[in-house]
Amino acid sequence: MTTPPHVPEQFREVIGRSIDELDTPALLLDRRACDENLRRMAEFFAGRKCRLRPHFKNHKCPLLARRQLAAGNAVGLTCAKLGEAEVLASHGFTDLLVANQVVGARKVARLVEVARAARVTVAIDDPSHAEAISQAAQAAGVTVGVLVEIDIGMGRCGVPPGRAALELARQVERLPGIRFAGLQAYEGHAVYVNDVERRAALVRQAMDLALQTRRLIESSGLAVGVISGGSSSTYQIAAEIDGVDEIQAGTYATMDWRYAELAPEFHVAMTVLARVISKRPGTAVLDVGLKGVGSEFGTPRIKDHPGVEIPSFLSEEHCIVRRAPDWRVGDVVELIPSHACTTCNLHRQFCVHQDGRVVDVWPIEAAGRLT
Repeated sequence: MTTPPHVPEQFREVIGRSIDELDTPALLLDRRACDENLRRMAEFFAGRKCRLRPHFKNHKCPLLARRQLAAGNAVGLTCAKLGEAEVLASHGFTDLLVANQVVGARKVARLVEVARAARVTVAIDDPSHAEAISQAAQAAGVTVGVLVEIDIGMGRCGVPPGRAALELARQVERLPGIRFAGLQAYEGHAVYVNDVERRAALVRQAMDLALQTRRLIESSGLAVGVISGGSSSTYQIAAEIDGVDEIQAGTYATMDWRYAELAPEFHVAMTVLARVISKRPGTAVLDVGLKGVGSEFGTPRIKDHPGVEIPSFLSEEHCIVRRAPDWRVGDVVELIPSHACTTCNLHRQFCVHQDGRVVDVWPIEAAGRLT
């Protein structure tokens, strides 16, 4: 088997081998399951006015991002941090949204450098954001797109819907070097609502605030090119709303057990391979803990062993399993995290597998990009 050039040197020998032979912990990605997730999401957007803008923060892997765009019906990529946009721009991606506020002279300087290589848009919710970006962009001879972020219920970033958003949009429109591109409206408070009808009601209520704001701004003579928001558990609801233009779904590519409860149409493609390093009757200890598995929404679950119990506490490098099967020291098991995004950020590569064998290794080049 020819080893692709992107495979890190230390992983070239594992291509073609059983996943059981990997050093643990290791981040696994089931290629068939992942590709099916990408296909399913792309097909959902076929023929729709609303388009997909996959969120890179989920996996932080340029090779996987390329496959998301190749699956179709996507307009570009969403980033959580400027550092992620820098990685994508260095790999030739040309349509990027930084769905966050970029603050500080050093970061603004980095932002305009990205704008030299890609069409970049950034969220703002304060005039100082617009002024700093305008000054730097004008000096660099580039243009940066701007989405005015409105708070439609999450209570995080964003100006209030309505006149506050209009006033900020007017300020943006007057400044050189930046371009008012539309609104960012994220219904994050609805994402983890288990009841589907309640989730749908919250999404529609939230997005109605964004649509009202759009109408207000457009009635003043400013064009609102896009309303961008959404997630992997609300895409079906938000994309059906006339006037919502982009969905920033991310976790659908890899999935975790929490999102699998909310969007069961997608497969859990990502797991963490761990090894039994100690055992006693009814209890086993695995060689991964908080430094290898994101657990913000609950402790990991053991793939194919629904009755196994992991207590609420994970150590840094250990995971205690209660009511463990008859595992032996050295056996490997797959953990399904509760949060895929933070899990990916803890690793530096996906070991991509099919039929139990490693078929590729994809670098997670934006892991750790916190700035």
